[in-house]
Amino acid sequence: MTDCNSKREKKTTRRILIAACVAALGLMVTTGVRAAHADDLTPPRVPKLLEVEDGNEVFLVGHGVGTQNYVCAPSATSVTGFAFSLFTPQATLFDDAGDQLITHFFSPNDDPNVAPPEHGTIRVTWEDSRDTSRVWAFLLQQSSDVKFVRKDAVAWLLLKESGVAAGPTGGDGLTKTTFIQRLNTVGGLAPATGCSAFEDLGHRAFVPYSADYFFYRKSPPTR
Repeated sequence: MTDCNSKREKKTTRRILIAACVAALGLMVTTGVRAAHADDLTPPRVPKLLEVEDGNEVFLVGHGVGTQNYVCAPSATSVTGFAFSLFTPQATLFDDAGDQLITHFFSPNDDPNVAPPEHGTIRVTWEDSRDTSRVWAFLLQQSSDVKFVRKDAVAWLLLKESGVAAGPTGGDGLTKTTFIQRLNTVGGLAPATGCSAFEDLGHRAFVPYSADYFFYRKSPPTR
């Protein structure tokens, strides 16, 4: 009984630590530590364009906390001629128990099995914290549908794998990834001010956010 109580207390402590990280970043999450639970690996309902094609299944869920990092740059579509541009996300993904799973950032696609120009292209990246395997992905679809996405949050995304790499000792935790969904987002939008004039060029903004990441792989053949 004591051992069970100890495990329960440890899990509770980890949840509190994740919640503390979220609070420290200035995020408001009103549904507990995160909205999804890795226990059943079931993604929430999503806009139709973000649904993953048949023949794939969720195998991993990570609850991400970090920042969306922007830099003020020239923009052909902005009225002022300047706009914040994302130069990298910087986040850590945890499991339901609060253990670190994955780090999330931009990096060159180093998959040796892909040819240029994809090889070496800067892509959104996830690295397994345990075996350092990696997956790179590109954006397929995004949605800010107010039926699903908070008005003050970055879009929900559907991304497709564009490269994978095993860890130096053969770790393959992420190498079977086919698709990734970024859902349940909080925060992370580019600032509305601070990038409207020449003197603002190069100004950086690190905006707190959180999200749930659902990783898919090919479903096993049915018998």
